[in-house]
Amino acid sequence: MSLKNKKIVFEMPIGAFSVFKQTTDEFAQSLRIAAAVKWYEKGIISQGKASEIAGLCREDFLIALNRFDISPFQYTSEEILKEAGYENELGRVLC
Repeated sequence: MSLKNKKIVFEMPIGAFSVFKQTTDEFAQSLRIAAAVKWYEKGIISQGKASEIAGLCREDFLIALNRFDISPFQYTSEEILKEAGYENELGRVLC
């Protein structure tokens, strides 16, 4: 095992593997991806960190986000417009 990784061991009901029709290694990888996608969606981690946790390159992580129907952008449209200067003196977005 690499010094850069830490092994985590936990128990899962045996039925979980049959539901997803995956080997234990495939299931573990799916859990890593699902956790990384959810943490990214919640804004807890960056794309780079999520890719690392998922064990994927950034491009493959973006594909995983699409499979989970999650936007690769962590900003709302209102935040983007505000950043672009489309906000009036009252703090309202102009559009």
